[in-house]
Amino acid sequence: MPRATALALLPLVSLPVAAATFEVSPGDDVRAAIGRLEPGDELVLRGGTYSFNSRFNIRVVGEPDRPIVIRGKEGEDALIHMTTSSQNILEVQGSRYLVLRNLRFTGGSHGIRLMDSDFITIEHNEIYETGDVAISANSGGTYEGLVIRYNHIHHTNGTGEGMYLGCNRDECRVVDSLIEGNYIHHTNRSSVEQGDGIELKEGSAGNVIRHNVIHDTNYPGILTYSAMGNGPPNVIEGNLIWNSNDFGIQSAADAIIRNNILLDESIGLQSHQNGSPSNHVIVHNTIIGNGNGIEVRDVSGSVVIANNAIYSRSGTAIRLVSGNLGLVTVAGNVGQGGTSGGGSSGFRSGNGLEADFVDAHFDGAPPIDPFPKAGSALIGAGVSAHAVEHDFNGTRREGTADVGAYKYDPAGNPGWTLAPAFKHFEGMGIAPPEAPTDLTAE
Repeated sequence: MPRATALALLPLVSLPVAAATFEVSPGDDVRAAIGRLEPGDELVLRGGTYSFNSRFNIRVVGEPDRPIVIRGKEGEDALIHMTTSSQNILEVQGSRYLVLRNLRFTGGSHGIRLMDSDFITIEHNEIYETGDVAISANSGGTYEGLVIRYNHIHHTNGTGEGMYLGCNRDECRVVDSLIEGNYIHHTNRSSVEQGDGIELKEGSAGNVIRHNVIHDTNYPGILTYSAMGNGPPNVIEGNLIWNSNDFGIQSAADAIIRNNILLDESIGLQSHQNGSPSNHVIVHNTIIGNGNGIEVRDVSGSVVIANNAIYSRSGTAIRLVSGNLGLVTVAGNVGQGGTSGGGSSGFRSGNGLEADFVDAHFDGAPPIDPFPKAGSALIGAGVSAHAVEHDFNGTRREGTADVGAYKYDPAGNPGWTLAPAFKHFEGMGIAPPEAPTDLTAE
């Protein structure tokens, strides 16, 4: 049989369409360009201001190994400006496997609102001077596989949250998502009604909130509710928080809170909506401040408070207030301020800030270095059964039960210097962006 005839008899096979990269500039029809995107395509926005005065809505569907990418051109400044407060800056609706990267957003109502969308990555963007929350996912249903990382979020208005993820009373939820390495600040202006840094609503489960720097918030820096049986507890890890008008971290139930540093802030466990403190593990945090360090109310299930460094100048280090306090385990904590309501056997006094830390103070903001110094009461003073794998820097603890967010190193702090900037945590194999410049002072 001739070769041409043999080939003609073979079944037809659909070959994948090659991905394409498109560029647009201000003045081009950006909506139409987005509407033409196929799995694997990239749309690159050149520098300049893209102004909109009507709804800007994205509906695209990529594939797991061929996401659609919409990004700003490297080295150029692409600003998306919604000029009316009656519209959100950008709505992502009915989308999957989409990446939004290296863009700036300002104006409008919500900054970026996710609606019926999964596996969306929002990274390396700046969102500021919004009329309301900066990033929201609260329009119903279940959001899965969100990645929100390395974004600079600041100076919001209205309800003013940096992120509002999920709905009240489990009416919608965010699951199995990552909120990492963001820098969130100044959600506490007089124009802000609420102003949490990151709010994870009831029913959300299996999420990781780590390595964020959050300061100057009106409501808690990080607030989580009960998972409502929808999945494993949420993990709140390696965050730096200061200058909230509320708790630094507040949680109703179902959370692992570890390796965080709170400056003049506290951790509050208390009932909210359908959840009350239970399935909580609070370990290896460093809390330095003027009020109470950890407060627990309405206990209804297991709560473990272990290996935390808690130094309070004028309050109580660990205050157990109400509920079934017999369900609370307190072990291996060190600091200043003592305990109330029980748990005294799991707390011992340290040697004071000057003796126990390289450079610490009660003033509530960097510059500060709450790393253990030689001879610190924190070194080896924890309970090994509650030791965790890594510390705030991403250094492996290797079973060492040094109290607080850091593993001791006689050579000094090997990690990032605390600052109002993106956290650097190369120990975890992750490279965050450079610190932002030209910030607006408040």
